[in-house]
Amino acid sequence: MTDAPVFPPLLTGLHAADPFARACAEARQGCNAGLVVYDPGPSVLQGAIVFAPEVPLASAMAMLPLCAVGFQNALGALAPPEVGVHLAWNGELRVNGAICGQMRATVSDPDPQAVPDWLVVGFTVNILPQSDTPGDTPDQTTLFGEGCSEVNPVTLLESWARHTLVALNRWSDDGPGPLHKEWTGLAWNIGKDVTHGDLSGRFTGVDQDFGLLLKSTDTTHLIPLTDLLEPAS
Repeated sequence: MTDAPVFPPLLTGLHAADPFARACAEARQGCNAGLVVYDPGPSVLQGAIVFAPEVPLASAMAMLPLCAVGFQNALGALAPPEVGVHLAWNGELRVNGAICGQMRATVSDPDPQAVPDWLVVGFTVNILPQSDTPGDTPDQTTLFGEGCSEVNPVTLLESWARHTLVALNRWSDDGPGPLHKEWTGLAWNIGKDVTHGDLSGRFTGVDQDFGLLLKSTDTTHLIPLTDLLEPAS
């Protein structure tokens, strides 16, 4: 039987089969911020955390890259030193260049200028191959396939919660600057040509609210991070 994860003060845990959907349901019912809903595998690790923003959504969306940085820090501390962990703007978690997981977010009110009642950020990470023919999807990988077989999913979940809380406290105290700098240093494909939806261009960085900056021949497009919001489960 898998031991229940231990979370730092200010965070509480709840096990559920679909953590993202359950976190949304708990948030609608008025649960306290800091609820971490989780399902630790064994083949897929899932987690989600409930935030109660005090700033407009445009600024609160920083919780998506913040949680991604928390994951990168957590896996980086537990994985072998040769394992590279990078973060794509669209929420992909990349390990040694291939997609190993995904961040996602949803909110009570998608108006960027409104302060939402709640914001849920979740992630999914593949521990083991999800098919018998992983060679058919060379851009997809797993922790096991990248030499992280010794990384325990519960330990990774606990570490993610700790690193995310540290990043949240730093964001609250110092503003978005340190998070912006750290995320940019981990960004996947920065400086390269990328496509998002119908737009293509050189990924030159992000603005102060982590909006994607795509430079084309005659202009620079700004795609707000709120574009990544999913409908509430």
